[in-house]
Amino acid sequence: MSSLIPALSDCPPEVIGQRVRQAGVVGAGGAGFPAYVKLAAKAEIYLVNAAECEPLLQVDQQLALREADALIRGLQYGMRATGAREGIIAIKGKHAAAIAALRARLPGGLRLHILPDVYPAGDEVITIWLATGRRVPPAALPLSVGVVVSNVQSLINVARAVEHEQPVTHRVMTVNGAVLRPQTLCVPVGTALREVLALAGGATVGNPAFINGGPMMGKLLHSLDEPVTKTTGGLLALPDDHLLIRRRRRSDRTEINQARTVCEQCGMCTEFCPRHMIGHELPPHLIVRAVAYEQISAPSAVAAALTCSECGVCEAWSCPVEISPMRINQMLKVKLRAAGIRYEGELRQADPMAQQRMVPIKRLVRRLDLGEFMHRAPMQETLYIPQQVTIPLRQHIGVPASPTVSVGERVSAGALIATVPDDALGAPVHASISGVVRLVDSAAITIEKE
Repeated sequence: MSSLIPALSDCPPEVIGQRVRQAGVVGAGGAGFPAYVKLAAKAEIYLVNAAECEPLLQVDQQLALREADALIRGLQYGMRATGAREGIIAIKGKHAAAIAALRARLPGGLRLHILPDVYPAGDEVITIWLATGRRVPPAALPLSVGVVVSNVQSLINVARAVEHEQPVTHRVMTVNGAVLRPQTLCVPVGTALREVLALAGGATVGNPAFINGGPMMGKLLHSLDEPVTKTTGGLLALPDDHLLIRRRRRSDRTEINQARTVCEQCGMCTEFCPRHMIGHELPPHLIVRAVAYEQISAPSAVAAALTCSECGVCEAWSCPVEISPMRINQMLKVKLRAAGIRYEGELRQADPMAQQRMVPIKRLVRRLDLGEFMHRAPMQETLYIPQQVTIPLRQHIGVPASPTVSVGERVSAGALIATVPDDALGAPVHASISGVVRLVDSAAITIEKE
């Protein structure tokens, strides 16, 4: 334990929150919600989402094994900051080595919850339900049921921030799919994804396309010049004609026209919607009908699109005619938010067979035609240092950070290069390599290694 702080039992919550904020820790598994905000809340349970249910991604399971002590300490700091009485690490039973490492180290007040190998066990709302039995109401935060949730990498970053005042400058990510050497590696924030691909030996198909994140919720990449951020989950290479690539390339107009012409209103998208099964109204088939025909006959049902997690089960598993209710929900969310509409529905009765109707990962892999791209992606020991990084000023929910450095200035790795006002939601940004600032604009800071 570093001498920077008192013993864990004596570490004041305000010190924890302050150091986490200064380190720029954000949620590593989602949209990048600043961690200090969660730590300022009061909760009964602090839950670690270690499910990592997206096929091909292998970050959390390896970090939980290799950094078990740091993960547990990060969880304890989170519990102390929030006043939580119970800490739970929710992890899939198939990750036996990580489970053994954690179980051997767990102190009192902490427990493991073993998850089935289903999708989307990693959806925050679903993880809470599986691990605690509590159901988060639609459009509500986990805190509404007394729970705070963080993922593995986030809490490891919390421990480093509190104990060593170490800022977030690197990201652990998986490179998998049609690549020569699938691997999980740690790279500086701002590294071009093109370089990350090269570290994995490049693509093994002649016409590759790329997804930033997992096969279900990841976004199609239009350029490998995009940088790694604090929230980059993975880089997947697939053939250009793979069904996951074809789906992502369909235009919004194509999606609406397809919904208008072929939707049979069979209701399967609603029947298998994970959040619908645990009592959320969310009826994708009614939303599809309303959008396709521009008839909002059930305003509550349409507004329920705001509660969609965009897990993709409706698109990848449920629909027999290849409609994407998820895409339609995404389009509708933009319009509803622009109009200032909020969803105000109540939590309903859960489906008694909800757990039994979750999607098995093995069957999902077959459905997505991913079998030949499912490779082990072992963690690499060597730390890569690129010649240049381009560090985005907005890697989190809230306002973008404002630069504090100028072109020509020399900076060291870990140095503060952009801040946010004390009264604003956001996270500071730090240099991920040592070098000279070559470019500063409203979107990013470029640093070149000397």
